[in-house]
Amino acid sequence: MATLPPPAQDTSDQPDQTLSALVSSGAPTSIAEVLARMQAIDELLPDNDGLKWFNRLYLMVTQQVDMNPPGGAWQNPAWLIHLDVVFAGLYFSAIRNYLSGADAPLAWAALFQSRYDSRIEHIQFALAGMNAHINHDLALAVLQTNADLNILPAPDGPEHADYFAINTLLDTVSPAAMAMLANDPLGEAAEDTGKVGRLLAAFDIREARAAAWDFACQLRDLPGVARDAALAAQDVTTGALSRALLTAL
Repeated sequence: MATLPPPAQDTSDQPDQTLSALVSSGAPTSIAEVLARMQAIDELLPDNDGLKWFNRLYLMVTQQVDMNPPGGAWQNPAWLIHLDVVFAGLYFSAIRNYLSGADAPLAWAALFQSRYDSRIEHIQFALAGMNAHINHDLALAVLQTNADLNILPAPDGPEHADYFAINTLLDTVSPAAMAMLANDPLGEAAEDTGKVGRLLAAFDIREARAAAWDFACQLRDLPGVARDAALAAQDVTTGALSRALLTAL
């Protein structure tokens, strides 16, 4: 596997102090707060910051979930909204921890360390972020949501149905997202060589979300030490995939 070079950072106009303040202003409590914070991050980050492209993709997906529930309504909207807020909070927390020098998950470090590498395409940054957020954070968000709301989702129950209904919305937003991410010289060249297709084959969002649900169910039944070991192993694996996505040729 190729390795990432030392991070090439443009420190002349690096907005990390403002970014740190944005993600340190308390955990969001509503979808509106999540969207406002993502929008502020999008407006803050320059185009040469790879984090911008994951954040913009995440913003598009969250807007789609907020505006278009399947069939006009979720089966358990309180659960799904809380899950979305907790999930986004883990993303903001990862940024905050990294910028402050605290321990950040390996899953996220690959993206943060390569934010200003001009050889990496927008879609690679976006997919590396999706990989970190789904494969590392989503199971934790599901567990936290269930604990906060004192819910134990049943197989094929309303929470399970809402969780997997998100996949249909992801299919809806995907064409516009791919067009946005490919709208740069590197991305257009990648389309010509078939690189985008190879990247998408390397990270399947439906499979990742299904695996996160299963992982949450496994973690729920593990004792503390075994649970910590499973999470650590998952972090290492997810970090390796992020690096592979960022160094793909």
